[in-house]
Amino acid sequence: MNQIFSAEGRRALAMAWVFLVLALLAGAGIVAGAHWYAIKEKLDSANSSRRLQEARARLDGARRERDSLQESADVFRTLVERGMLQGEHRLDLVELVNSLRAKYQISALDYEVAPQRPLLLAGGRVFNSVDVLASRVKLKARALHEGDLLGFIDALSRNPQGFYPVDRCAMRRVEAASPDSIQPRVEADCTLEWITLKEKRARAG
Repeated sequence: MNQIFSAEGRRALAMAWVFLVLALLAGAGIVAGAHWYAIKEKLDSANSSRRLQEARARLDGARRERDSLQESADVFRTLVERGMLQGEHRLDLVELVNSLRAKYQISALDYEVAPQRPLLLAGGRVFNSVDVLASRVKLKARALHEGDLLGFIDALSRNPQGFYPVDRCAMRRVEAASPDSIQPRVEADCTLEWITLKEKRARAG
């Protein structure tokens, strides 16, 4: 039987097979390593994106909290400036009504202020630091012109020192004894709420 390969040829062929196997293993290792690296990069990228989104969310939350605190401070400052945290001073209301009566030429004016009570807010809402209180103000006024009455009521409800929202207001004409007489021609019957705030810690003390 003839030999195809000599002993030296067989050794060379064996070495070639060894090199081929090593090359295949190395190639497989490189492919596996590249795949692992790609997965790692993808995971790192996803983690980085998640951390970036979390950081942005924290930053947005901090900004919203800052803006909310600023708005709350502005509202509180406005309430203080309007005297809503100073409690009721009924003499101030008397002076306010008298000054507006003279300004708008109200010829007849009767009003009464009911005792102060807690004001029920929509949805039963309450505040941790303050109580919302209200006193109902009923007034009946007469004037020569309708515009005078409207101006009087609007000025009272918009007074910068206090908060007097109009609950209801009915206006009607008054028959004059003589068309040429100077006497009230219109009458208004209105109800307002005089709203103030009281700090709970002040009440507890």
